[in-house]
Amino acid sequence: MKVLVYRKCSTCMKALKWLDEHNINYEERAIKEENPTYEELKKWYAKSGLPLKKFFNTGGMIYKEMGLKDKLKDMSEDEQLKLLATDGMLVKRPLVIGDDFVLTGFREKESGGSYCSQTKKWCDRKRRAGMARTIHEICKQRAGYVEWLALFFFVLPIYAFAQMKYK
Repeated sequence: MKVLVYRKCSTCMKALKWLDEHNINYEERAIKEENPTYEELKKWYAKSGLPLKKFFNTGGMIYKEMGLKDKLKDMSEDEQLKLLATDGMLVKRPLVIGDDFVLTGFREKESGGSYCSQTKKWCDRKRRAGMARTIHEICKQRAGYVEWLALFFFVLPIYAFAQMKYK
């Protein structure tokens, strides 16, 4: 798994800390120094199933200075991807790239450390509402087992979700 981060970003540092605490292996890449290329972004965007706007760091200074909030809707996907490739600071971070998934951003754990609500939102975006409900139910049953959910969320490929059967 690859994690693109900006070391001066507190959200990125929280995400890396969380991954380390849960013994999840990753390869770190500095997003500012090693900009994602157009080809990488195009591939990750296709793999993610997310709207392209989710790849933009909408809270960033460059995004705001360029007035991209109003300009993006008039740009093609190709133009937006090329723009993202010009500066790593335009890209939402951390950007987590796995074999079968791409995640943008990181939210501080809610309700005693559970990733439950974030997992459900992510699965909903992937149009896998049935699996999301199952994950949510399991998380409730195993409240407090964040390590288990981290393994389930980050390590297992998405296609395995559909193949697993839960009581």
